[in-house]
Amino acid sequence: MPAWRIVAPEPAADLRAWYEGAEAEFGVPWQYLAAINLVETAMGRIRGTSVAGAQGPMQFMPATWEAYGEGDVNDPRQAIRGAARYLIASGAPGDMAGALWSYNHSDRYVRAVERYADLMVEHPGAFAAFHGWGVWYWTTAGDLYLPVGWEALEQEPVDEYVARTGG
Repeated sequence: MPAWRIVAPEPAADLRAWYEGAEAEFGVPWQYLAAINLVETAMGRIRGTSVAGAQGPMQFMPATWEAYGEGDVNDPRQAIRGAARYLIASGAPGDMAGALWSYNHSDRYVRAVERYADLMVEHPGAFAAFHGWGVWYWTTAGDLYLPVGWEALEQEPVDEYVARTGG
């Protein structure tokens, strides 16, 4: 299991205000910022450093945060603003696919962020629905739901977690 802690996300109204504020300041559509936050950390629910070393609700590598961030990488508002600065430097909003590729070098990542952003544009209630999603973790032992309050025990094998929690 990853060394994560699952927490409640910031209130939807606060996140939306921060995304929209970053859009007004930097020009990156707020739906893309929300989609990145969703894909990276389930809108801030997942706390922990990735296996690659990325940190915070928008998952910045330390060097990228140093270049584009201001303040605390774990502060959602500051992380959203840092993501907007990084995306602008990478070609957004004119080349969103290229900017997203710079953010995470994966075609699947780019497609996922684009699709979630498109859904939020098309369906006004989609953001609220995504904000309500929980955290699921896919393993060879099965799919696990990680509720708010879940915290990985040091190096706990998946089968022991499933036995302890019932999956």
